[in-house]
Order: sequence, then C-alpha cells, then structure tokens
Amino acid sequence: MDSKTQDARRVGVASGIESMKARDDLLESAVIAVGDAAYMWLIDDNVLNWGPGAPQLLGIADVSTISTHRDFAARVASDGPSRYELICRSRESDTGNGVPYEFEYQIRDDFGGMRWVEDRGRWYGGPDGTPQRAVGVLRAIDERHKRDEELVRLSTFDELTGLLNRVRLKEALTDAMIASQRGRQNSAFLLIAVDNLALINDAFGFDVADEVIVSVGKRLSTLARRGDALGRYAGNKFGLILRNCNEERLDGICGRLLAEVRDKVVMTGRGPVSVTVSAGSIALPGHASSVDQALARAEEALVSAKQRLRDSHVIYTPSREREKTRLRNINVADELITALNDKRIRIAYQPIVDATSGETFIYECLVRMEQPDGNIMAAGHFVPVAEKLGLIGLLDYRVMELALATLRARPDIRLSLNVSGRTTSDRLWRETLAGSLASDRTLAERLVIEITETVAIHEVSELTEFVATFRDLGCQIAIDDFGAGYTSFRNLKMLDVDMVKIDGSFVVDLATNPDNQFFVRTLVNLAQNFNLPTVAEWVSNAEEVEMLRTFGVEYLQGFYLGEPALSLPGSVHSIAERRTVA
Repeated sequence: MDSKTQDARRVGVASGIESMKARDDLLESAVIAVGDAAYMWLIDDNVLNWGPGAPQLLGIADVSTISTHRDFAARVASDGPSRYELICRSRESDTGNGVPYEFEYQIRDDFGGMRWVEDRGRWYGGPDGTPQRAVGVLRAIDERHKRDEELVRLSTFDELTGLLNRVRLKEALTDAMIASQRGRQNSAFLLIAVDNLALINDAFGFDVADEVIVSVGKRLSTLARRGDALGRYAGNKFGLILRNCNEERLDGICGRLLAEVRDKVVMTGRGPVSVTVSAGSIALPGHASSVDQALARAEEALVSAKQRLRDSHVIYTPSREREKTRLRNINVADELITALNDKRIRIAYQPIVDATSGETFIYECLVRMEQPDGNIMAAGHFVPVAEKLGLIGLLDYRVMELALATLRARPDIRLSLNVSGRTTSDRLWRETLAGSLASDRTLAERLVIEITETVAIHEVSELTEFVATFRDLGCQIAIDDFGAGYTSFRNLKMLDVDMVKIDGSFVVDLATNPDNQFFVRTLVNLAQNFNLPTVAEWVSNAEEVEMLRTFGVEYLQGFYLGEPALSLPGSVHSIAERRTVA
C-alpha cells in the first residue's frame, strides 16, 4: 500500500472518529438540554457510569458515591420491581437489538429529600443472550407525580371538607355491603344533613355556610372509628359507614352524633353559629340488597327525620303499607304517562253559577283520565301522585292545550284553568299559553287562571310577574282554596287578583257549623272591602245556597249546582256581565 493510500485511510478513520464523536456529543448535549441523565451499567462488574447531567437531576453532588449498582440501589425506594429484578431476572433473551425496560421510583438525594425519576433504557446480552450491560436515561418526574397525586386526590376526596367524595363513599358502601352479605360483620349507613343551611346562607353568606359544613365534617370525623368511612354525600349531607354495627346500637350512635354537633357552636369568620343536624340511618345488610337501595332508604329515613323537627334522627324500618303505596304510585305514574302519550287526558267542565240568578257564567276545567276500557278516573286518583313524582307539569300542559282548543271551538263560553305551583314557574307552559293568547286576545278575555292559596303564600314575589304577564294579555286571576292557608290580603293586593274562591272545607256543614259560618262571613266581608268577588266551593244543598247568598257570596260551585261533565251545554254569560248584575 503506497503512502497516499495510507494517508487517505488515516484521514478516513480520523474523519469517522470525529463524526462519531460529534454524534455522541450531540446526543449528550440533547440529553443534558432536556435535564435528563444517561448511564451505563456494566452488570458483571457491578459498575455504573454516569453522564454529565446526573448530579443536578439526582441531587447527588459526588456521583462516585453511586458508582456501583449496589450503592445506587441503597438510595432507591420503590414498591414495584427493582432495576435488578427487571433486567437480571428477566425471562427474555437479547437477540441482538437489546431488550427494553421502563419503570419509576424515588431516590434519596443528599438533602434528605426524595425525588421521583423515570428510568427507561435497554439491556444487552452477552454471547448467551443473558444481561451483560444496560444503557438508559433517567428523567425527573416530580411535577408529573404531583399532578397525578392531585388528580387522585380530587377523584377521591371532597375539595371543601377533605372527606371522601360521593363516588368514593359509594365504593366504600359497596365494600361494606359485600362484607355484610358474606356474613363477616353487620354494618350501618347514616345520611346526616345540616339543618336549615339555606337560612345560614341567607343570614351570613355562602362562605360562612362552607365553614359550617367543614366544621360539621370535622366533628363527625372525631366520632368515626378506625374502619368506618365518612364522606360528603351532597351539598349539606354527609354519609357515614359504620363497620361492625348492628341495629340495636344505631339509636345511641345517632344520638351521640347529633349531640356532638348540637352542643358546641361553630366559630366562623363572622362569629359563632348554632348548628344542628338530622340523620336517617339503615342497618345492613338486613334492610337493603343493593347500594342504591341503601342510599334511597337512608334518604327516606332522613326525610322523615326532617319532617319531625330539627335535630332528629330516624332509623329505617320496613313497612308493608308503604311499599304498597309506593307500588301503587309507580303503577299510577305509568298509567298517567301512557294516557298522556295516547291522548286520553280529558277535561270535565263543572259550572260555577251566579248566586242571585242561578245561571252558569263560567266552567272550571277539571282534569280526568280516560282508562283503556273507557272508564273515567277522577283527579284524586292520579293528581297527588303526579305532584309527588314531578309529573304535574306534563299534566298541566295537556290540560292547557285542551282548554285552548275548547275556547277556540266555543266562542260563547268562559273557562277557569287551575295551575299547580310547579307550573307557575314552568317556562314552556307560560310561553306556550302566552303565545296563544297574544295571537288571539278573545281567548284571554274568556280565561280565568286559578292559583292555589298555598302557592300565593310562599311564592308571592315569583307570582307577581306571572300574574302581571297574563293580566296584561287580558286574563283574570283567581286565588283558589282561599282560607286554607291564611293568605294576607296584603299579598292579594300585591298580586292584583280578580277573584277569590273560598276553600270548600269551610262550606261543608255550613248550616250547622257556627265556626264555618263566622269564617265565611269574615272572608266575604274582607273580599268586598277589596272589591273582590267570591266563589264558594263544595256547595251541597239548598240550605247552604241560601245562607251563602245571604252572606253576600256572588258565585257558587258544587255537585248540588252541577256535576263535572265531559261535554259542554249551551252558552253562558261573562264574568263582567255577572259582576255587573250582582
């Protein structure tokens, strides 16, 4: 080989070495730039060679202190398999491309702290394919672990109280019920609610209400035993799972819980607040076969406790009569939905007559359900169920549609339409009726909307807008069941109603009941002072007709004067005409 060829080869080799060095420098710079640290572990020699970024990443100033794998492993804390187990005890064999590995662990730094690192790389085998060396990179993942831990915390604990959240509480209840059903131990579930939290919100503000919730949670925690589980079930409700607790002990436990909250005021940022709680509890597994059933029955017991007084507790007990009622409600609700879909909801028209002339001047629309066999079901069989199960809005909407259709078909009649409390705030109902009346004002002039007195008492401010909307369209407004709730006449004046209907319970046995006579006379006199015509309901005989006419009642309604009918007879006069005659 001549000298030129040798020189060229030397240049080529040198160039290759330089190229490899440049590539290695580039890789090393990239690793350092992202804050990683490379290493090589010579397994047979038990030697660890570290790249330049190791001291900063690991917080270990002298990497010679971790130059062997044994020294390094002494600083590692991990619940999972170690690097030695992943590599040296691997069942895989290197076929030439190496075998990848990846895991996470904590390592102790020189300052006594622990740092999370991700360790990933490949190990390479010797001639027999068994591990001989490993090359890898460590990456700092403290921030990622903090984020992961925060996500776990948020998915497990309630942010306000630090107690278990609803999801985890239900999981803990599931575990307790499984253990109870397998016969290992009895348990119980308590649903505990802060009494009158809405009043605290109104009086002090939401921040104080939050302080109350946190304080109650802490007090309940002090009474929970090891193995029990306490969580925030909903806004003002806590769930407490008691392990190894039978039904006989529940009464005493509930009493202590209530006393723990009741006997000490809660110190808030705005001063002391007196707080009580009510509780509903259920023994498991005897009274529930599923978590959802346990929750529902504890809720039922809590509702019963709240219906008593503040600071009360009720233990769920099975009731055959209650289950029958519940089953009946479900069946009635199913019948109602089917009737709505099949358009079998009907209106029965009951006349309201002039007390002086005896002529009908308006018909009240009373809802009826036609059964598949053609029989007609009275409102009392299904309306209370509809109200209880939240179906009354659908029923009111259908009755409103039928009433509008009747007004269009019979321009000679006037109708009175009952509205439930829930429906007065139903935007769809209001907008549908208002739209129909706005497009044909003659409909509004022949429509009276009846609002029950109990709604008028509790929702005066909300009803003011409702009444104004429909009076502006031309409707008249009546208060139904007047006297049953003792509405103040100031509220009637605020609502600007046009008529009051005296509750029928004061008309029953009117001729023989002096108290009812006094009450009806008083109501009529007060109504006359406000120039409000009155209607007496449930009139049942001629003697009551004569007495009510003497008292000055202007309109009468009852089976004696006309039963509800599914069809309308001839024409009637208007309210305005009747009021003038009266």
